[in-house]
Amino acid sequence: MKLLHKRIIKDGVVLPGNILKVDSFLNHQIDVELLIEIGKEFKKRFIKKKITKVLTVEASGIAVATVTAINFKVPVVFAKKDHSHNQDNQLYESEAYSYTKKQPYVMKVSKKYITSDDNVLIIDDFLANGEAVKALIDICHQAKCQIAGVGIVIEKTFQPGREKIEKFNLHVESLARISKMDNGLVTFL
Repeated sequence: MKLLHKRIIKDGVVLPGNILKVDSFLNHQIDVELLIEIGKEFKKRFIKKKITKVLTVEASGIAVATVTAINFKVPVVFAKKDHSHNQDNQLYESEAYSYTKKQPYVMKVSKKYITSDDNVLIIDDFLANGEAVKALIDICHQAKCQIAGVGIVIEKTFQPGREKIEKFNLHVESLARISKMDNGLVTFL
């Protein structure tokens, strides 16, 4: 997706530890026009999959999942990382390790919102080590729903995330695939 590539080159910041900061347009401040195009692109790539729900994790994935779900005309479900007192106790839970925060967290989804009748599209902003997506796949397996595929905005191909996800034989689509980040520069695959 050339529009996304241009924006990463223009405004993305490479930080130590192979971290790409895109908070000026994707996951803190959001470029809505770019986000709309991302949602349309995911619709094109998964159009034949008969999606019934879009699943993501809070918080960075919610915006991307929402515009994607608008294109499919289906609900968004997001896994919560923290337990609240008004949260249902009938939950699917799965643990993931955060690459950027360097700590584990437990994702939770109410059993009311994903069922065996669903065909779920998993959406996330980044794929690096694959921990968040693996946990979302685990939640789908617990719900006994179908997984239509995995849509990723930015993938770091030099990290093992895709390898971990491909073991599940899922359709994976990444809009920007980065092969390396050196001296502040991003190289796309």
